[in-house]
Amino acid sequence: MVEHHPVQTSAVYLCGSAQRPLVAPPSPPSPITPNATRPATPIEELCLDDEPATDKLVAAADAHAKQRIAGAVHVLNTEATSLRNLTHLYESDPTTAEGFNSAIETITRYKGGRGKTVFIGVGKSGHICKKLVATFNSLGVHATYLHPTEALHGDLGKIGEHDTVLFVTFSGKTPELILLLPHIDADLPTIVLTSHTKPDECELIRQRPGMILVPAPIHESEMASFGVSAPTTSTTMALAVGDALAVVASQELHSSVAALFGRNHPGGAIGATYQKPQRIKDLIIPICDITSVCSYTEDMRGADVLRAGYDSPTGWVRYGDLLASPCRIRRLDSLDLIKPTRDIPWLGASREEWITIAADTRISQASEWIRDMRSSPEDPCDEHSILAVIDEKDIVGVLEAGQLLGWRD
Repeated sequence: MVEHHPVQTSAVYLCGSAQRPLVAPPSPPSPITPNATRPATPIEELCLDDEPATDKLVAAADAHAKQRIAGAVHVLNTEATSLRNLTHLYESDPTTAEGFNSAIETITRYKGGRGKTVFIGVGKSGHICKKLVATFNSLGVHATYLHPTEALHGDLGKIGEHDTVLFVTFSGKTPELILLLPHIDADLPTIVLTSHTKPDECELIRQRPGMILVPAPIHESEMASFGVSAPTTSTTMALAVGDALAVVASQELHSSVAALFGRNHPGGAIGATYQKPQRIKDLIIPICDITSVCSYTEDMRGADVLRAGYDSPTGWVRYGDLLASPCRIRRLDSLDLIKPTRDIPWLGASREEWITIAADTRISQASEWIRDMRSSPEDPCDEHSILAVIDEKDIVGVLEAGQLLGWRD
């Protein structure tokens, strides 16, 4: 006999109503079921062990950072290589050296503030011109910028009869400069700072023979270096050669470039560095900072001293018992470079030739004293004389007499 048990159900029967199909009650929504307004969270992100994902992110960040640094190093190394090649060109190529020397002679041909250098360029070369104008003026070499298009519309009046015109153009055939050239007085000296190393390669020089060529080439095209011909290495070369023109021209025109720069740049951090010195000891080159030629022999030539002076941070060189100051080294000409130093008696000064002066002497007093000595037949002294600065009977430094001859309070 089968036993029957009552069956429990949630169905509800309504008396007197037609029978309907049974429907289960709705279930409550699950808390992890995504809704329409908030996207589902991937299961992977809920995993408590997320170290592998973090490692991947760090590795990707490291790779990206290394890629950036590698790109920077490539640019810096490319421009450094081009600068090394440019330095070698100026050391070894006669045409380049002749052009630079002629440019300096032209820029410095007038003393006393008469005449200026007019820089002309367009585009990136125009920006280079403006930077070089600022550098020239800060070093006491008068300069101004002239836009070639504006020149054709009235600004040609900026160019005076004693001026020098300096074109900056990488290609040497910038259309705006070609268009302006016929309107530049043919009697004015003109210089072109360009990538070309031979005059007959430059269109500007072909149109005006006699223009001075100052080369600033690059060792390979910017397209080859970086995959784009944007002015990068070429602008660095132009700025470097322009800076060389500014510094060398300033040294030709002024006996104390540092003092002049300090007066022209009184503001900012640079101005604070050049606070006006009061005593001789404020001007000296410490004797311990002077480069000594350890391999000195009597057969050493003028070129060796020039090289040592170029490499010396102070510009001063000691060879044997002699001391060569920057102004003496700059007097070396092409014939002196091949002579033994014993045949260039004025290049180095022995200790007996030094003029001693106390370290605490006021600069104005020392300047007056040196000017009196210069005009005295008993005490020969000129701008190339070396002053040995004494502090408690010891020589602590040196300076050139020319720095004091040009000193003004």
